[in-house]
Amino acid sequence: MKPTDFSKYLTQYLPVECGVSQNTVQAYSQTFMIFLKYMSEEECIKAENLTLQDITKQRVTGFLDWLEKERRCGVSTRNARLATLHSFFRFIQYRDLNGLIRWQEILSVRFKKSYSPEMAYLTVEGLKLLLKQPDITARYGRRDLALLGLLYDSGARVQELINITPADLRFDEIATVRLQGKGRKVRIVPLSSTQVQNLKRYMTENGLFESQNAAHPIFTNPQNNRLSRVAVLNIVKKYAETARKSSPDLIPDKISCHTFRHSKAMHMLEADINLIYIRDFLGHVSTTTTEVYARASSKKKADALQKLNPSIVPNEKTSWHKDGQLVP
Repeated sequence: MKPTDFSKYLTQYLPVECGVSQNTVQAYSQTFMIFLKYMSEEECIKAENLTLQDITKQRVTGFLDWLEKERRCGVSTRNARLATLHSFFRFIQYRDLNGLIRWQEILSVRFKKSYSPEMAYLTVEGLKLLLKQPDITARYGRRDLALLGLLYDSGARVQELINITPADLRFDEIATVRLQGKGRKVRIVPLSSTQVQNLKRYMTENGLFESQNAAHPIFTNPQNNRLSRVAVLNIVKKYAETARKSSPDLIPDKISCHTFRHSKAMHMLEADINLIYIRDFLGHVSTTTTEVYARASSKKKADALQKLNPSIVPNEKTSWHKDGQLVP
């Protein structure tokens, strides 16, 4: 079967032209797999027959509507899928001039405005409660304690955590972990003494200090393979559910792996750590991204209000209250 122009350009685009991380390539690939499903089921065009000529602005908007209505995707997911299609057609417009107007029509499809939900994070008390849930008398309980503790202590994204190997950890005077984040950017963050103790016990038990295991994943499943993102999320939700039963007010209804990263940032902010250091700790490109924590912190807002001149609103009754003739 002769390949179509769509398959030819897509094959060129994903691994070569993107120049992005493997995770981003996987995310882009997922978008196109879903798009091919839509074109097959809703537009009756099978993947092997799909050409660039078949992809129009109307079909792209139809795909986006289908995502929301049929697959019940949120606005952020819808926008992420559109961003991938935009990226592909920006690539196409310099290679197929005959369809330039059509590609630009697709590029004119706008992103939807999305509502930013309230940031979910754990208080110090909530975090302590959650970390008490793993059964440390069981092997996987000890693994889960080390995993959850490192997820919080390092402020790592879930993929960064999954990728950690023994070679990424240094137990010098100041213990650190090396994290590779978005855009293959590397940062080194310090670890607390308590987390270091948990990690050392866990790594000793699993032979992770042995030289042949330097590149082995720190956290593995029963088959000794690297944990998936879903597996880590299931671990988080499992212990959040048990913790919520004992103290519902301390554990948010919606909790994810990223909740630990948010919690670390909020705790650092409320400890008066400079925003620039928090930015570097989290691996943000700009403090603009990090400032979201300052806007979300009720403690910081309360502290700021306390610094206002107290004489603006007097605490004691004014003198006319003391004059019985003035008070009816």
